[in-house]
Amino acid sequence: MDSTLRQLPPLDPLRGFVAAARHLSFTRAAAELCLTQSAISRQIQTLENALGVALFVRGVRSLQLTAAGARLAAAAEGWLAEYGRLAHALRQPGERPVTVTASIGISALWLVPRLREFQQRHPATEVRIAAGNRIVDLAREDIDLALRYCADHDAPPQAIRLFGETVLPVGHPSIAAGLTLTAETLPQLTLLDYDEPGYPWLGWEHWLAAIGLEGVRPRARIGFSHYDQLIHAAAAGHGLAIGRAVLVEPLIEDGRLMPVGARQVAVPGRGFWLVPAPRPMRPEVERFAQWIVECAAAR
Repeated sequence: MDSTLRQLPPLDPLRGFVAAARHLSFTRAAAELCLTQSAISRQIQTLENALGVALFVRGVRSLQLTAAGARLAAAAEGWLAEYGRLAHALRQPGERPVTVTASIGISALWLVPRLREFQQRHPATEVRIAAGNRIVDLAREDIDLALRYCADHDAPPQAIRLFGETVLPVGHPSIAAGLTLTAETLPQLTLLDYDEPGYPWLGWEHWLAAIGLEGVRPRARIGFSHYDQLIHAAAAGHGLAIGRAVLVEPLIEDGRLMPVGARQVAVPGRGFWLVPAPRPMRPEVERFAQWIVECAAAR
């Protein structure tokens, strides 16, 4: 029989420990939890005995976390916060917010500009966007859906392919209108680079080599670590960028960006995917997922 649960230190004192770590005071921790100061002290002592380490340095009128205490406090805050969110969700009848994770670029350039349409269709459904470039565990972090860009062979089995990847050079109309990239025009232009080595097709070196201009130097180059910042800089007239067609289409339609020439290049074997969490979808999550699929199909 697995004895992992039996080997855990007592969990009941964790609330008292987290409150004491937050306030650095047994008195204020006791007030927060409606307990006596001696009860908090006993909880901390029980936890220290179980772990075999001191969690606090106790002074005459001060209380400080030890290194071990600081590590436990950081972890326990997260555990209890997640438990609290789960308990709240389980107690609440009706719909809960639909939580979607996506990279910063996809969130800012594709998802957010379209959200108004979903809100008009389903005003009672609340949506929460967790934007970030870290791949998160949907089940562990209680996230309903993910919009992910990856190689086709890396997509999870339950993922729905939304669209592929096509790239093209873009710039503000004041720069891009009538422009052709040649050995004569390139030295007069500023190129905006995406500083991400894992995506060479989004860099100018790859594009210039493909059109025979690899040895020609532009007037200047500016690097960006976030793709949405790169595209917004291009829309502001700061230079030319390699645009991901599906992400820059709204800006092209609004007249803030313009393709440079007619050349577009499809990136084989990669695409944007909708990934559901590995659990049955709630009705509101299913509605949002279906809307995402419809938006992708309408391009």
